[in-house]
Amino acid sequence: MVFMKALEEKIAKEGKIFPGNIVKVSGFLNHRIDVDFMMQMGEEISRLFSNCNINKILTIEASGIAIAVCAAAHMHVPVVFAKKSKTANVKSDVYSTEIKSFTHGNTSEVIVSKEFLSADDKVLIVDDFLAEGNAIRGLSELVKQAGGEVVGCAIAIEKGFQGGGDKLRKEGLKVESLAIIDEMTDNSIKFRA
Repeated sequence: MVFMKALEEKIAKEGKIFPGNIVKVSGFLNHRIDVDFMMQMGEEISRLFSNCNINKILTIEASGIAIAVCAAAHMHVPVVFAKKSKTANVKSDVYSTEIKSFTHGNTSEVIVSKEFLSADDKVLIVDDFLAEGNAIRGLSELVKQAGGEVVGCAIAIEKGFQGGGDKLRKEGLKVESLAIIDEMTDNSIKFRA
């Protein structure tokens, strides 16, 4: 709870609110990275999922990678990130799904090479934001295609007012968000108590 309060204070102090329910935290989370703070975030995620026998973390490029790596450093597990485009060095043997981004308003095909996800995996999905839950559902689909198990989801900032996290929880997924925004106006943010 102490770290969660620190994250709320950092969002309130450094975050910027834009029209369309967008909160920008690029000064410390997903453009310029406050590494010490991010490592504390990773430590908190590790604590929250310490009893889940996780052997792999899955995220999506690009903004989820930093937080996933920090969590993995504390959990001593590898990170796999879903790519938003196929490149020449990615084999055609991939798991694939489509994910619609709330922030960007577009749909992307995301892929993971089959060599990096398997039926033996107990996967923690990590991402920077949770709005409607589309990225989490898409990443869960990739794990399902591999035959693995999603044991939970760790999020830096959840937009609780958009309902994605609550829907995922009702479906039985363990979702731990380090900060949950319940209300946003053009000049204020209210966090879940």
